[in-house]
Amino acid sequence: MRIFDSGTSALLAARGGLAAVRLVWISARNRSSGQVETIGLCSAEDDLTVQIGAETRTYSGAGGLLQAEPITAGPGLSVRVHQLQLSAIAPEVEALVKGYDTRFAPVEIHRALLDPSTRLLAGEPHRVFRGMINAITFPRAEAGGTPSCSIEVVSETRVLTRTLGLKKSHESHKARGGDKFRQYGNISGSVPVYWGEQRIDTAPVAAAPAAAPEVRLGK
Repeated sequence: MRIFDSGTSALLAARGGLAAVRLVWISARNRSSGQVETIGLCSAEDDLTVQIGAETRTYSGAGGLLQAEPITAGPGLSVRVHQLQLSAIAPEVEALVKGYDTRFAPVEIHRALLDPSTRLLAGEPHRVFRGMINAITFPRAEAGGTPSCSIEVVSETRVLTRTLGLKKSHESHKARGGDKFRQYGNISGSVPVYWGEQRIDTAPVAAAPAAAPEVRLGK
């Protein structure tokens, strides 16, 4: 059961109108500087600055450019997949795709409720999804249509599907400061190792070719 703050609870209890704004927060590595930076997009027309926990976040208003299918929640460890639709010609999308490494970049989606009479936040936005970017594609637009960008996000349980090789391969260890612990993991067990004993070469020795018989010619 979700627990709301007092302001949001009062707005919902009034059973009046309300406006919901979807907030998307992405943390991705900048390709130029190598530093992790954050990008915020919201479904409002104007930029929105909100307080989430101890952090103040600014979301760029994407308006109708940001669309998403309904987000559902449920028990279990199944991987939830959702699609975010953006305009491919939006400057925010161009900056995200070209300037940042978005593979498995963390994503948080919040929902902010506004009081329609004051257009002010009823309370702190509540999180409805947390996961990572799985893929970014650009579907072919219809003739005369607007090109779009589809961002596929998956829940955090996606990391449970990683195989053992991805967790402990030489490449994954090398990415952590040049760790070479598993450099020769692919030949482990096939090379004999001698500890406290004399090494014995068990390779077969090739037999020397037999000498040709001596042939004498009589007179």
